[in-house]
Amino acid sequence: MKAKIFHNPRCSKSRKTLQLLLERKIEIEIVEYLKKPPDCQTLKNILKMLDINPFDLVRKGEKLYKELGVSEHENNTDMLLKIMTQNPILIERPIVIANNKAIIGRPPELVLNII
Repeated sequence: MKAKIFHNPRCSKSRKTLQLLLERKIEIEIVEYLKKPPDCQTLKNILKMLDINPFDLVRKGEKLYKELGVSEHENNTDMLLKIMTQNPILIERPIVIANNKAIIGRPPELVLNII
């Protein structure tokens, strides 16, 4: 089995999720999305697999969320995608993709549902 994780090494939930995958000897593609942000199409694909709208993928506790007035764009898909690609810190993490499914690892054990 192969999985992809959109990972932030400074995030404890992301590190724990990665550890769960490694313990199960799953082949993992690690995407450090803060260094290499996903493009709009990748985000659209992830959102479709997660079956959520873009606003649900935004980290609302980040300082930048308030500074950029992201809540004003709650129903504007294109604007939210643009904001997240330009400011990847606002993307909820970690996201794991496996078996043509995606899940947000909060809590990390949720990823076990798709592997």
